[in-house]
Amino acid sequence: MKNNHTNGYESNELIDRLPKHLKQFIKPQNYDNYTPINQAVWRYVMRKSVRYLSKVAHQSYVDGLRKTGIGIEEIPSMYGMNRILKDIGWAAVAVDGFIPPNAFMEFQAYKVLVIASDIRQLENIEYTPAPDIIHEAAGHAPIIANPDYAEYLRRLGDIGAKAILSRHDIELYEAVRKLSILKEAEGIDEKEIEAAAKEVDRLQKMEVELSEMAQMRNLQWWSVEYGLIGEMENPKIYGAGLLSSIGESKWCMSEEVQKIPYSIQAAKQGFDITQPQPQLYVTPDFSYLMEVLEECASRLSLRRGGARGLQKLIESQMVGTIEINTGLQISGQFSRVILNEDNEVIFFQTTGPTALAYREKELIGQGIEYHQEGFSSPLGKLKNINLAIEDMGPFDLKAYNFYDGKWLSFEFESGIKVEGLNVTGIRNIQGKLMLIQLKDCTVTYEDEVLFKPEYGTFDMAIGSKIISAYAGAADHNSFPNLYEASKIYTIKPEKSSALLKLEEQYGIVRQLRESKTKDDEQLKQIFELVQKDYPQEWLLLLEMVEITEDEDLKTAMSNQLNEISSQCPHLTTLIKEGLEMLEKEVVEHS
Repeated sequence: MKNNHTNGYESNELIDRLPKHLKQFIKPQNYDNYTPINQAVWRYVMRKSVRYLSKVAHQSYVDGLRKTGIGIEEIPSMYGMNRILKDIGWAAVAVDGFIPPNAFMEFQAYKVLVIASDIRQLENIEYTPAPDIIHEAAGHAPIIANPDYAEYLRRLGDIGAKAILSRHDIELYEAVRKLSILKEAEGIDEKEIEAAAKEVDRLQKMEVELSEMAQMRNLQWWSVEYGLIGEMENPKIYGAGLLSSIGESKWCMSEEVQKIPYSIQAAKQGFDITQPQPQLYVTPDFSYLMEVLEECASRLSLRRGGARGLQKLIESQMVGTIEINTGLQISGQFSRVILNEDNEVIFFQTTGPTALAYREKELIGQGIEYHQEGFSSPLGKLKNINLAIEDMGPFDLKAYNFYDGKWLSFEFESGIKVEGLNVTGIRNIQGKLMLIQLKDCTVTYEDEVLFKPEYGTFDMAIGSKIISAYAGAADHNSFPNLYEASKIYTIKPEKSSALLKLEEQYGIVRQLRESKTKDDEQLKQIFELVQKDYPQEWLLLLEMVEITEDEDLKTAMSNQLNEISSQCPHLTTLIKEGLEMLEKEVVEHS
C-alpha cells in the first residue's frame, strides 16, 4: 500500500479515495505532541482495561487489539495502525474532536475510522465526553477486526450519511463539541463549562420531532458506542464508549443498569452524553444489528422519497438530493415545494448551487457552475394524456412534439403550463427522457409565473414522482465544500512552568522503565519533589512504585498514595485498583 504525505498526514489508497469535502477534517496526528503524562494516562487505562475487558468484552476485542496494532505501553501512531488496518480493508485518520454527524457517518461508509488524536487529561482519566484516542483507537478499532461487525459499521455509515438532519441536530452537535472542548481544556473557568453544559442539557431536553439523523445517531449510540452482545443474563461488551471507559465498563455490568433486548426501539431512545447510561441494549449477535438497521432504513426518506422527504430536506436548510423515477438526481438546497390535493409533489425548487446527476455521476454541463442560482421543475403527468412523458416511446414523443427543434406547449394534470422551444433532451440508459432543455420558456401555475424566458434556458426534469430523498450530494465531487467545519476549535493553552517540570519527571520515570535502568536515588529525588510541589500527584507515584527496588521507598510512596486517597475520595478507586494491578503483575511474573 503506497504512503504519501498530504497536508501533514500520512495517506494511503483508502484515504486517497475520500471525497474532498471529507478530507478537510483530516489533521496530522503530531505524535511528538504527546507528553509523558499523556503516555502514562494511556498506559494506565489500557493496562487496567485489557486485564478487566478480557473477561467481559466480546471475544473479538483482545484479538482485535493485536490485529489492529494497538499496544498497551504507548499511544498508537496512525501510520502504524494503518499498516495493519489495511489487512482488514480499513484505515484511520486523525480529526479535531467531534465532526458533523453526516461527515462522521460518511467516513465509516468509506471504511475509514475517524480518531480524535487528542488524549483525555489525567483529571478525566475514567471518562470524558470528548472523543479521544483512547475512545477511538482502543474502543472502536479492535472490534472492526470482526468481519460481521465491520460490515455493519460500514453499512450504518452508508445509510447514516444520507439521513436527513434538522437544524436542532446541528445546534446540538455544536453545543456538544463546545462542551467537550471546554471540559478537556486546562484553566477554563468552571462557570463557562457550567454554561456550556446547561446549553447541551437544554437542547437534549427539547421536545422536538426526532430527525432521521437523530434516529441513526441513536442506533449508533446504543450499538457502536454503548452496545452489549450475547445472552441477556450474561452479555459481553462491544460498544467503544464502554470499552474505553474504565469506570463505566464495570458499572454497566451491575444490576443497576437495565438490560433491554436490542430492537428498532433503540432508534427512538435518546441519551445524555454527559452521564452514565441507565439502560443498555443487548443484541444476540452482530448480524442482528444489520436486521434492525435495515428495518430503520426502510422508514427513511432515502427509501421512501415523496413529499415528506422533500419537506424534510427543505427544513434542514442543507444540501440534499432527490431522485425521481427516471433516475435523474437533483442535489442542492431545496427551498420550495408545491403539492396537489393528494399531497403529491407537482413542483420543486432549489436555491443556490445545484447539480444534476444520474447513477451518482454528475451529468456533463449540469454542475453547480451552470446551475448557480438554483433549479426548478414541475413533476407529474400531462393533462388528458394517460402516458407519462418518461414512458413515451419514439412514436409517442413525435406525436406530442417532444423532439429537438420543436415548439412545445403542454399542461400538466396539476395545472402547471409550460411553453418553449425544445432544444435537446438527455436520456437514461433505458433510452427514456429524463431531462429536456427549452429556450424562450415560460412556466406558469394559476396566477404565478414560475419561470420566465429572460431567466435563460429552462432545464425541465422528466418524471412523475420522487422515489428517494437524502442528505448530501448524489455525486460527491459536485460539492467540494459540502460540510461546513465548526468554528469552535480545540483549545491549546500555554503550559505553566510547574506542568512542564512535572512532565519532565514523568519522562524520566518512563525512560528508566523502558531502558530497565535501576536508579532508586533518582526516584527518591523525584518522590521528594512530588511531596513538596505536587501533593496530589498519584499516577507518577504509581509508575515509580512499579519500578523501584528499594522496599523502604516503595512503602513510603504507597503510604503517600494512601494519604492522597483519604484526602481525595474521587481518586480512591483509581489508586486502589492501580496498586492492586501492580501486586497482581508481581505475582504473575514471580
